[in-house]
Amino acid sequence: MDINDLRITVTVLGLVLFLSLVRWAYSRRQRAGFDEAAQLPFLDESTQKPTHKPLARREKDSHE
Repeated sequence: MDINDLRITVTVLGLVLFLSLVRWAYSRRQRAGFDEAAQLPFLDESTQKPTHKPLARREKDSHE
């Protein structure tokens, strides 16, 4: 096995990985999650519940 066989193998594996990711991204099961994520910039901030502490608060808590 020489270096060209290794290059061919890496190229083929990269192509298979790329095609798998494209298939996953365009699958119907993922559509709802992607549509929801696409709407996040347009949601009103007052309707969103914070899922984490603000950074300033975390810094204060860690110093105590």
